[in-house]
Amino acid sequence: MIETAGAAPLPSRQASGVIRRPVVLVGLMGAGKTTVGRKLAQMLDLPFVDTDHEIEDASRMTIAELFAAYGEPEFRALEARVVARLLDEGPRVIATGGGAYMNEGTRKLLSERSVTVWLKAELDVLMERVTKKPTRPLLQTPDPRATLKALMDQRYPVYALADLHVPTRNVKREAVAREILDQLERHPHFKA
Repeated sequence: MIETAGAAPLPSRQASGVIRRPVVLVGLMGAGKTTVGRKLAQMLDLPFVDTDHEIEDASRMTIAELFAAYGEPEFRALEARVVARLLDEGPRVIATGGGAYMNEGTRKLLSERSVTVWLKAELDVLMERVTKKPTRPLLQTPDPRATLKALMDQRYPVYALADLHVPTRNVKREAVAREILDQLERHPHFKA
């Protein structure tokens, strides 16, 4: 059993053999993919992996440094290779970078081999969160709010292709993870 602060113990989902595919969180920067992903992995008793951290560890560079040195297209190609490798490693919870799901090849692979979960957040929530981490390469613009809004307009129709949609807001990550878990339990790839 897994204990969560202030909540009843949760049974281990992996131990009962219920998850058959990786669970992949997609969404814009600031949606909570890493923080919620860690909590969801704990609830499922699965490993957690953040693709950005994997890329930084492998390259020994930050995401911002990679963008500056090689540009976004080269970064996205590297990101696609990392996602493909992680999908080969069995059931786990994976938090992707905000642009990973925009790559058609990566999106097709995720659709075939994982359960994708879109963490959808409103602009004000995202802005509050992303301003806490000023190193986000795509927001190094004169008007980060306008840039983020443009990214939402471009990406939200694509994120909507994900298997599950879970709104994120200013609530505890446990609440969002539980909502994902509730939806996962109704998904065909989650059954024993």
